Amino acid sequence: MKTLVIFTHPNHQSLSYAFLQEVVNGCNGNGRIEEVRVLDLYEEGFNPVLIFNENKRRRDMHMDPDLAKYREQLLWADKIVLIYPIWWGRPPALLLGYIDQMFASGFAYRENGGAFPEGLLKGKSVVCISTMKGPAFYPLLWLHNAHKILMRRALFNFVGIKHVKFFEFGNMESSRGKHKEKLKKVNRYFLTINQ
Repeated sequence: MKTLVIFTHPNHQSLSYAFLQEVVNGCNGNGRIEEVRVLDLYEEGFNPVLIFNENKRRRDMHMDPDLAKYREQLLWADKIVLIYPIWWGRPPALLLGYIDQMFASGFAYRENGGAFPEGLLKGKSVVCISTMKGPAFYPLLWLHNAHKILMRRALFNFVGIKHVKFFEFGNMESSRGKHKEKLKKVNRYFLTINQ
């Protein structure tokens, strides 16, 4: 199983970065994972800004040469892991800009004349690991699960990825946030997954 980890946090001293390390350590200790690659969007300097003009058309985004290596990474991966904080009830703008550009028509899905397009990334699975300052029940009760609906239904199911797992960790800026337990939980998951 080939695993691509997409990390979106500007601070390598953050708890999100500690989760990244646990994911990589777990993957490296799992004999079923043949290779793990990390894409750090901040370190990469990924440009999240969409540009459409007479030279760059939206319908051609799936062939944009500037995005070719990122398309290859997504095609290569069997499992895609996203690690990010929840800011204002959603993933960071940098990650959303990556999603806007990478999950383009012609690459991630194809219009087929039906009510729903054909997802072109079938057979892959996704794990979303997110942290937030507020309590873990906040997105469910106050935001009606908007984060999970955005990621699972509006994005991954749309492009053919049906297996999406979430680790949503709340109270992460609190000393009672059980950070070590949550880090161990993520490590154990990646150490033992088989698909």
